Amino acid sequence: MPLRCLIVDDSDHFKDAARPLLEADGITVVGAASTTAEALRHCQELRPDVVLVDIDLGEESGFDLVPRLCAETGERPPRVILISTYDEQDFAEMIASSPALAFLSKPRLSGRAIDEILRRADA
Repeated sequence: MPLRCLIVDDSDHFKDAARPLLEADGITVVGAASTTAEALRHCQELRPDVVLVDIDLGEESGFDLVPRLCAETGERPPRVILISTYDEQDFAEMIASSPALAFLSKPRLSGRAIDEILRRADA
C-alpha cells in the first residue's frame, strides 16, 4: 500500500513541484495545505501516513503546527517531517525539541529520503 502524504507549505510553487516528484517515487500525495487550520482539517479528513511541514509558513510557524498535529489528530497521529530551504543547522535546537521525526531539506526531497527517515524511526 503506497505511503499517503500531506504537504503543508505556503508556497504553491513548491507544492506543485513536490507532488509529481513524490508520486513518481510511489508516494501518494493525498492533499496540500497552506495554513495551520487547513493542515489540521486535512489531517482529520484525509488521515495521511506522513505530513511534510514547512518550517516557515508565512505568518505561521511549522514548529507551532507540529505539536498540534500530534495532539489533535486522534489515536494515530501522522508521522511528521519538517522541511525547509533553510539549512538544518539554522534551526538545530528547535528541530531537536520538536516532536517531528526529522528534518529534510527541500532540495533533498524524494520518496527515497522519506522512506529512509521512516525506516530509521521504526528501527
